[in-house]
Amino acid sequence: MQREGNLEAPTRHAVDWQNPDFYNESSLFEELERVFDICHGCRRCFNLCQSFPTLFDAVDESESGELDTVNKSVYWDVVDHCYLCDMCYMTKCPYVPPHPWNLDFPHLMLRAKAVKFKNKKTKLRDKILTSTDTVGTLLGIPIVSQVVNAANNNKTLRKVTEKIIGVSADAILPKFHTNTLRKRDKTRTPTESEKKVALFATCYGNYNEPEINQDLIKVFEHNGIKVILTEKERCCGMPKLELGDLESVQAAKEANIPILEKLVDQGYDIIAPVPSCVLMFKQELPLLFPDDATVKKVQQAMFDPFEYLMLRHKEGKLNTEFKQELGTIAYQVSCHLRVQNIGMKTRDILQLIPETKIETIERCSGHDGTYAVKAETHAASMKIVKPVVNRVKKAEADYYSSDCPMAGHQIENGLGADADKPTHPMTLLRQAYGI
Repeated sequence: MQREGNLEAPTRHAVDWQNPDFYNESSLFEELERVFDICHGCRRCFNLCQSFPTLFDAVDESESGELDTVNKSVYWDVVDHCYLCDMCYMTKCPYVPPHPWNLDFPHLMLRAKAVKFKNKKTKLRDKILTSTDTVGTLLGIPIVSQVVNAANNNKTLRKVTEKIIGVSADAILPKFHTNTLRKRDKTRTPTESEKKVALFATCYGNYNEPEINQDLIKVFEHNGIKVILTEKERCCGMPKLELGDLESVQAAKEANIPILEKLVDQGYDIIAPVPSCVLMFKQELPLLFPDDATVKKVQQAMFDPFEYLMLRHKEGKLNTEFKQELGTIAYQVSCHLRVQNIGMKTRDILQLIPETKIETIERCSGHDGTYAVKAETHAASMKIVKPVVNRVKKAEADYYSSDCPMAGHQIENGLGADADKPTHPMTLLRQAYGI
């Protein structure tokens, strides 16, 4: 008889990644078999991502119709299709802790990715794609950025690079800026205020779309909040986490946490524009380093930007004198924002704007940062985003938007070549203020 699902709030165990057994492939496969058998019997997550259909199809097509006759190579296919969005854990699975079956599918996939990386079975392309600091620095060099951006828009060259390095010719790739956020911000003098935040710009917000951070700074200053950039930063570590390269995650932590801790001690709250980066400091690093007090201190001071603005609103200190209505906004809630369990603060802030309607879409975009740009998984990513694209089309909105800029461009890709570009929620808010 199958157990009933757990009705208590889910809890998360620390990731015991420094235990030698964590990398024991035999032990890993025993746990994969246990969890996959439970998932096969449940199947509630069939429509979340490609990991579950890959598993279920393999079971259904096997000789016995059960997991025992599924080729073990399929297990790695399931792992490769997981991009750690956490939606199965947070929204679907009835067997997560404290249920006695203790099922944490994303962290099991993380363990498998770490074993794969440790055994040197990770592609060079994937190591390069996840080295965001290095890629951003090199491709941000003058002339280099112009050449790369032009090449990324050339279909013929894109087909050639797909064959050579396995980056999909059909994926929208981010632009690279020579004039990064840090260069643009040098002439700005932060306004003094009783409330002050340090902006962890992120690789994407510095090299690829610095204008989002510029909009953020304008909005926060308009609300009487002092904004400074962190003295320096490295990638938050999320791309390397999704690769299973946990030692690189630790190196990023050791570079970032002391700088952020110092700012917290000086009275600064910390914000970052990309949900995945916020989640890294709020959840992933504390689970990877549960005994590190400095990680805990930064975790408690880290905020999503709209979460922070909503706290100001609750104190009666948010500027609500909007000068421009925005009409209808189709707003996709990114997975790594949902995982933070803070509610829909972006939607709530945008709904304060007069004559503005928010059509909220709680479905994954399937981008993940690298999943959507890999040749072998791009088609699957577009299948995942299709329901979001359909909702955007149905809304006939004036704007479509996501807190995750990469998710926004994934929707753009699904809408087709003639589609308008996405508008980030912070850009929309600045537009409504008329600043």
